[in-house]
Amino acid sequence: MDYSRLEKGIMDFIQEEQVKLGYRKEKIRLYYPLSSLKHFLGEEVSGKSTEELEKEFYEAAGIRLGRVEISRNKDRFCFVVPEEGAEYVHEKRSGNSFIKKLVALLQTHPCTIEDIHKLFLETGEKIHFEKIETEDFDYLIYFESGEDSYYYCFKDEGCHIIYHRFMPEDYQDLFSESVE
Repeated sequence: MDYSRLEKGIMDFIQEEQVKLGYRKEKIRLYYPLSSLKHFLGEEVSGKSTEELEKEFYEAAGIRLGRVEISRNKDRFCFVVPEEGAEYVHEKRSGNSFIKKLVALLQTHPCTIEDIHKLFLETGEKIHFEKIETEDFDYLIYFESGEDSYYYCFKDEGCHIIYHRFMPEDYQDLFSESVE
């Protein structure tokens, strides 16, 4: 089983958390539904025990993230990344990145969807920008190619804009009715 996409997703989430909240050398708990793990690892993850997942993930990513503890409650998985994993992400991935610029922009007032759209365009990458009709979000923006494959969804709450980023497959799972 290829764990590289899951490892990247975990590191991306930790980096995003550190940009928003600051770095602390501490354990980090991440929760994933089974459907998201299937998107990361494939359908065969359903038949794996948490012990097998821990062992295989450690063999794939342990040198970077340390011994990640994995537990399961029905179809919900908890990944506990040890302090050395948080430290690795801080040291190796703390450079000037798009997520850093996005979070900084969203912390300015006033921040508009036009400002956010401009930030995406400034990367020089081809982007998809769309007004969407969901209860939770107003806009969808994503890069059409490149390393950042997340779907960024934005909601204008009047006094500020919030966002959430999804794997494309998770976005489809969550919003397929509103996409059709």
